Amino acid sequence: MFNDILINFGLNVSEYNIKPFGSGLINHTYKINNANQAFILQQINDSVFKHPDHIDNNLALIKQYLDETNPGYLFVAPLKSKTGKSIIQSADGKFYRLFPFIEGSHTVNFLQDTKEAYSAAVQFGRFTRLLNHFDINKLEYTLTDFHNLKLRFKQFEQGLQTAADEKLKQAAGEIEKARTYIDILHTYNQFTANSEIKLRVIHHDTKINNVLFDDKQNALCLVDLDTVMPGYYLSDVGDMMRTYLSPANEEEKDLDQIIIRTDFFRAIYKGYMSEMGTILTETEKQYFIFSGKMMIYMQGLRFLTDFLNNDIYYGAQYEGHNLVRAKNQFKLLEGYTNAEPQFKEIIAGVDKELLATTDGI
Repeated sequence: MFNDILINFGLNVSEYNIKPFGSGLINHTYKINNANQAFILQQINDSVFKHPDHIDNNLALIKQYLDETNPGYLFVAPLKSKTGKSIIQSADGKFYRLFPFIEGSHTVNFLQDTKEAYSAAVQFGRFTRLLNHFDINKLEYTLTDFHNLKLRFKQFEQGLQTAADEKLKQAAGEIEKARTYIDILHTYNQFTANSEIKLRVIHHDTKINNVLFDDKQNALCLVDLDTVMPGYYLSDVGDMMRTYLSPANEEEKDLDQIIIRTDFFRAIYKGYMSEMGTILTETEKQYFIFSGKMMIYMQGLRFLTDFLNNDIYYGAQYEGHNLVRAKNQFKLLEGYTNAEPQFKEIIAGVDKELLATTDGI
């Protein structure tokens, strides 16, 4: 199956074991190894990423920049084939790339420890900090409007116009919540219209399984870099808030399991700001807490819209699956909003710690 692909990288398929690897839902990933070496082979989902060459170009530019400015930074870029290409198209038209396997590393699917959250936040902050002076105009948008809340709300409104009456009845409670939190959209519009806010190079998908850890819970590097493109830092921070703070993920049906772990908020803030504290403007910093509200609200809208649209985007494993997901996210948003006073206290305390560290006290 992979013989024509591996030959391009100088590998003989008969000499390697090939097994599915990881839990990603977008790209198909495989581990290829023998007694001497190991690689990660990944098929790019070109139904989601319409222009795989844009991903390839982005990563090549970033690798070149980091090699020149921070050669010790572990950036897991795809390997080049014998012809100098890092994306190979197979006979059936699929796109593949090969990565080095980072020995001694593993991924985490569920966060149990604040050390992991802190270390992951450091890595995402460091990535953006190291690329602070990179010319973002050189990068392509691999997913246009990926985190555009204004667009997501418009799609929600369109879904309301076309949904069946029964769907509207079933989702009445969540539709009302979507309208109740519309001030989040207004704040987002103010943020994006502010000339003091700058676009930065960010990851855009900060789920914990996009970080490689060593056996001591230290984050080694970032992976799944297909969504690296210009964006607002809120996307990275907000996605950590959305996926790290509750011990229950977005698939949880029992809404009582959805709680906010404020110690994880502290870990995210301290980790990220230890890298980005001197990079972000004072105006940007004012929106740190808002980042979580934005991303949770956006995902709630997307699940709700997909339910109204008969599950055409995310699909559904059972009847009402996306409505359950929407309820989950709006419960998370409620808890997050209620915890804001605690978040502010945590930020004030951590800022004092970081200031003392900077001053050498």
